[in-house]
Amino acid sequence: MRFFIYLIIFFAFFDLFAQLPIISPFAVSLGAGPFLAGLAVGMYSLSNTFGNIISGIFSDRKGPFAILLIGLASTSAALFIYGLADGPYSLLAIRFLHGLAAGLTVPAAFTYLANRTDHSRRGKNAAISGAFVGLAAIIGPAYGAIYTSRGSVPETMAVTGTLIGLLAIAAFFLLRTHQVNKKTDRSPAKRPDFEWNAGLWRSFSGAFFLMFSQGVLAYMLPLKVEALGFPTQLSGLLLSAFGLAAILVFLLPINRLFDAVRPIITLIIGFAVMGTSLFALANISTEPLLYAAMCTYGFGFALLFPSINSLLIDATEPASRGRAYGYFYAFFSIGVVAGSGVTGALALTADGGFLFSGSLLLSIALANWLTLER
Repeated sequence: MRFFIYLIIFFAFFDLFAQLPIISPFAVSLGAGPFLAGLAVGMYSLSNTFGNIISGIFSDRKGPFAILLIGLASTSAALFIYGLADGPYSLLAIRFLHGLAAGLTVPAAFTYLANRTDHSRRGKNAAISGAFVGLAAIIGPAYGAIYTSRGSVPETMAVTGTLIGLLAIAAFFLLRTHQVNKKTDRSPAKRPDFEWNAGLWRSFSGAFFLMFSQGVLAYMLPLKVEALGFPTQLSGLLLSAFGLAAILVFLLPINRLFDAVRPIITLIIGFAVMGTSLFALANISTEPLLYAAMCTYGFGFALLFPSINSLLIDATEPASRGRAYGYFYAFFSIGVVAGSGVTGALALTADGGFLFSGSLLLSIALANWLTLER
């Protein structure tokens, strides 16, 4: 049953990554200018944040099973209405609904998974879920670009919607027999109030700055490749190299490290490795070294993602974990927008963006190390 939850996580992120290369051109084809095209891309993340928080709250109140089904079914429905877009403003409305619906799925899925995972295996299971996210990051953009080139954006979205709709039907039959006893979960003794403790702040800040760096990378890496005179497709290959490096760490026996070592230690190392690799990206100009830097970044990412998940699990009780995951993925969504938005607003060059983001990550690693004993 755990594999089926991993499959849900894969398709939730597959939906996200498949739309990345096609939404802004689709918005332009509907008559959007640069501002509205950018807003169409960002609208998904904005409403996704609200969906994450709503999902977390109601996963604790109603149980993650019901929210998971609603999220999958509503996301499937939202994907089918892209064919109704006849201008930039109708596309904005559809993007808002899509992001809101999709935001319900991920926190509920991770809550479902965390509440059914033995504490001694929480790190390894978080690593495996990270591998499915990484796989979606590699397959999704390629699928979106290739399928749309042979058809249209509404057709691409409809295919994704069909897959997620089938997943919702399968989830109804497969997961309803594995629900936690609600009476036990909702008893006053086992439903503590949600507390903003130090572990949660470490987890949430880790999620934000992890995705902040991802936003900078997605924005600046193509500019770096272009400035060096390399083919534009190299940026896609470099991102794939980062994804493959992370997946290898997630799936190979090294993933036992995440249960053997305190998550705060792997968090500090992960931030330090990612920050160092961003500094390297700003100072290198040859293709082999770019690949080496991206693989190093992927290694740091692979250390960090299970660490922030383990910190969240350690800092919460099952009865309040849904809300925690809701905030966690809200910070994820905000981080992506902040990364590209802040560096764009500062008008930084590609190298300047990498140095700025790398400095932030190293500062976060240092702050966590200095407060380690506390």
